[in-house]
Amino acid sequence: MEANNSDTRKLLRECHAGIKMGIASLDDVMNSVSEYSLERRIKDSKRAHERLRIETEEQLNNIRDKGKNPNPMAKTMSHIKTKAVTAADKTDHAVAKLVIKGCDMGVKSLNRYMDKYAAADESGKALAGRIIAEEQGLRNDLEQYL
Repeated sequence: MEANNSDTRKLLRECHAGIKMGIASLDDVMNSVSEYSLERRIKDSKRAHERLRIETEEQLNNIRDKGKNPNPMAKTMSHIKTKAVTAADKTDHAVAKLVIKGCDMGVKSLNRYMDKYAAADESGKALAGRIIAEEQGLRNDLEQYL
């Protein structure tokens, strides 16, 4: 990876922030899940997100960048909304709906960043593509709970 590729750096930083936000969101809903198959799918996705976070950090380390944390306000608002929704509706349907919405937001954001940072190198684009694929896969799997 070229250390001077600004688009690669910016794309990887957005991937890093997004994947950390996804992990936190999956953690937030975990205690509200009742069905074993849903719990297992969310745990599997969290493990996949952790692997992608590590890969993102390795690519960032290669260009001497520490990455980026999610926007603190967005993370706090997501946490509050998750707690409020799951307190009011303790069903797997509500959990699935929240996770699907998060997946949709993540995919939309990463697609926007891939367009914005189109000059990013292939390894950065491939990583963003794998994150998008994980989000879309989780989203599709959770539709059965709606």
